[in-house]
Amino acid sequence: MSRVLVVDDDAAIRTVVAQALRRQGHGVSTADSLAQLDRALAAERPDVLVTDVRLPDGDGLSHLAAVAERYRELPVIVLSAQNTLTTAVRAAEAGAYEYLPKPFDLEVLAQAVAGAARRSGARAAEQPAPDEDAALPLIGRSPAMQDVYRVLARVVATDLTVLVTGESGTGKELVARAIHDLGPRRHGAFVAINMAAIPRELIEAELFGHERGAFTGAVARGTGRFEQAAGGTLFLDEIGDMPIEAQTRLLRVLQQGEFTSVGGARPIRADVRIVAATNRDLAVQVAAGLFREDLFYRLAVVPVALPPLRERREDVAPLARHFLDLAATEGLPRRRLSAEAIAVLTAYDWPGNVRELENLARRLAVFARDEVVAAELVRGMLGAARPAADPQGGDFAEAIRALIERLARETPGALDDGSLYDRVIAAAERPLIDFMLARHGGNQLRAARAMGINRNTLRKRLDELGIAVSRQ
Repeated sequence: MSRVLVVDDDAAIRTVVAQALRRQGHGVSTADSLAQLDRALAAERPDVLVTDVRLPDGDGLSHLAAVAERYRELPVIVLSAQNTLTTAVRAAEAGAYEYLPKPFDLEVLAQAVAGAARRSGARAAEQPAPDEDAALPLIGRSPAMQDVYRVLARVVATDLTVLVTGESGTGKELVARAIHDLGPRRHGAFVAINMAAIPRELIEAELFGHERGAFTGAVARGTGRFEQAAGGTLFLDEIGDMPIEAQTRLLRVLQQGEFTSVGGARPIRADVRIVAATNRDLAVQVAAGLFREDLFYRLAVVPVALPPLRERREDVAPLARHFLDLAATEGLPRRRLSAEAIAVLTAYDWPGNVRELENLARRLAVFARDEVVAAELVRGMLGAARPAADPQGGDFAEAIRALIERLARETPGALDDGSLYDRVIAAAERPLIDFMLARHGGNQLRAARAMGINRNTLRKRLDELGIAVSRQ
């Protein structure tokens, strides 16, 4: 039977946790402060320590370094209501076996304790704790962001390649910067390159550099992004837009750990950490033959999926306050949000995600007449920001892409059985015909003429699409 020491100043939590662990067959003792923790450890070393971060007489994580120094084989599970990325990272750096944000699932805690009890030893503390989250770009304490923080806490100290996915505006570059700033390469350069913004014929020169005379206009040697990021992190944004021929060269670099410049012969070691990001579904890209499968697996060693803002609404208010404070430090008027304004912001779906919220906060700082921002102003600005001509929330290309991604999920064979073209055309054609028929009162001749097709073609498409026509 393993012995577990539970340290928390909340008596109710101590009682519930102790009862749950005893039902699992563990022997449990409890403490409510760092002083009691030290006395309990001096009397008898437990098999597992479960401790809160904030205790009446100090910071549990700061104290954990001393505990780990004295009891190197003691696995520690950290609990915290201070659900920030820094807390998760501090717990990982302090050698914690597991970090669980409050409120936590008792079953998850029980599983963590069972795993910790079986573990032969925990890692020793290696680094001092960094400052709190004030200097970090990631904000949010929602369960969705807690999942992100836990992944990042595990990966920042490594050199593993990370693939960050998420909709536009969710903060993928901020995640890449957090990985860099919290990791061992923090003193090196952070170099970002947007793969969608570079002409395809220049991508290799941008990435790997070029020698003088390598191509027309190369009058001097050019340093590529891999060299510029040496010792640091290279962030490949919009990796899903990388041409297939350049993907082959990138794959070779990731496999061999070295590259040559365009027109060069001397191999150069690639001393960089790679973080890539995309708002596309790369699995769909692979299935469509637009992205190399082997490169996908090389990049997605550690996948990090960023949730859209509409899936973490509890983070909207703290994000909005943060952006208003940031605007004030940049010289804009200081504003505060009324409770009604926060309710409006929280109810909105945020198709542009965090980036849209940041832009809105700046507009509110400029145009609000009073220090406290009223709900009416927020509603007006959100209404003005909403696209008027696009009920599906994106441009036509995005709608087509979303359709293909949905087909890939629901009917994977549609991407390979030769039916994709007809499916996509039908999806666009049906609303077009419906609209034009309604516009012309069900008159097929006038609708066909307006669309630039003959009446027989329209009749055939009506039959094939199963569209019933009623003359108005």
